[in-house]
Amino acid sequence: MEIANRTLTADVIAALTYWPGIIWGGQKNPPDPVDVGVLPPFFNEVLRDLPWWNRDWKVSHVEPGLPLDTGSDHHGHLSTFIEVSVPGAVGSGADESLPFVAKVGFAGDRLIRFEAKVGDVILGPAVAPAGQLEPHPFARALTGLMDLRGISVRVMARETGRSMSTVHMLRSGRLNPKPILVQEVAKVLGMSEADVRVVAGLDDGSSQ
Repeated sequence: MEIANRTLTADVIAALTYWPGIIWGGQKNPPDPVDVGVLPPFFNEVLRDLPWWNRDWKVSHVEPGLPLDTGSDHHGHLSTFIEVSVPGAVGSGADESLPFVAKVGFAGDRLIRFEAKVGDVILGPAVAPAGQLEPHPFARALTGLMDLRGISVRVMARETGRSMSTVHMLRSGRLNPKPILVQEVAKVLGMSEADVRVVAGLDDGSSQ
């Protein structure tokens, strides 16, 4: 999926930045109502570009999103980069439905990042050959952080009390990071657990 070549329309941008109830600059300024109904067709179009996506499944509805990162300065003005989380539901039309959350990052009218969580499965642009499971996005980040700090697989395994195969699976994306494992990894990386939870795509306050 060529994310970098996808341009967002004005109505999609308006729907992605419709955040009723969000407080800016210490005060609540309700935005003018926006039709977020333009988002399901947009998400379905993006999902259709994923080679393994079952096109019988479609995003049926969404709720107003929440900003994850607006890159705002200290005066409350938004920068050109915005990342937002949009909850909703996806279904096959056969009385099957699963919760859906899209994380969308964009700069101006250019889509920079798209990631969807359907049930417990995280979907993103294809990086694995057709027919093979996609690696968890945490894999690349963990590998980079370990390499940057000079932490070998053996050291990570020893310090977390886990097997080397577990660490290898985390680095390859074949193992999804669980909260207790993220806590152990964060300690070895010398990072806060909260920061590593964000990298791992775990919601704040998830049980351990």
